[in-house]
Amino acid sequence: MQPRKLAALESLLIAPAMLFMAALVTRYLHFPSPAQQIIDWYAHRMWTLWVLLLALPLIVLLTGCGALRIQQTKSIQPAPRAIYATTVAAGVIVTVVVLHMLAN
Repeated sequence: MQPRKLAALESLLIAPAMLFMAALVTRYLHFPSPAQQIIDWYAHRMWTLWVLLLALPLIVLLTGCGALRIQQTKSIQPAPRAIYATTVAAGVIVTVVVLHMLAN
């Protein structure tokens, strides 16, 4: 798959988790926004934890690491920064979700 298409696909896959994390931050900072509605929507549907907050970011993390590894061995051209960004963001999201699950 072409690196730009992969970066776009990874961005789409990680978007729901990023939306949830942004809602958590805005709620914490007490900004008036629909953040509480987003958090409530995720909280009332159990599948969202497993699919949107764990499975999709984990897929992004694994495919991003694989793509970066392939680009490193080819060393034809550097990977797009979007792949780096989505891979790091997915790693942070997976870490936060897993730590939160272990804490409960």
